Amino acid sequence: MASTTRTGTTAAAPRRAALADPGRQAFLILRAGFTAAPILFGLDKFANLLVDWPGYLAPWIDGIVPGSAQTAMYAVGVVEIVAGVVVGIAPRFGGWLVAGWLAGIILNLLTVPGHYDVALRDFGLLLGAVALARLARSRHDARP
Repeated sequence: MASTTRTGTTAAAPRRAALADPGRQAFLILRAGFTAAPILFGLDKFANLLVDWPGYLAPWIDGIVPGSAQTAMYAVGVVEIVAGVVVGIAPRFGGWLVAGWLAGIILNLLTVPGHYDVALRDFGLLLGAVALARLARSRHDARP
């Protein structure tokens, strides 16, 4: 009974206070988003349900990588899935991994005419990934 009371009042109050902290909320939102989105987009590279992903690969990159543009998108999908998992496990590192990956995507998109709007959107995502990495670092450094 004492265990239930201690857990119900003493341990729950600090947890509720931590969840009420706007910085903590921002961290959790970004962590969830940058875990789920890369995994879902990575999986879609294998199905092309959301978009025809090979159309987003710059022709000069398609000429460098072996195989077809779709084969390149399979590799991209694997990297994105791994990046999402890393964010979920270690957001201090995963945030920087996603930011770096997005920088590469932006460079690719800037060389594909007609995709500048997507490059700009991805720049916003890159800023969010950097914010996640910085918030994760502050959370990690604040641990006792």
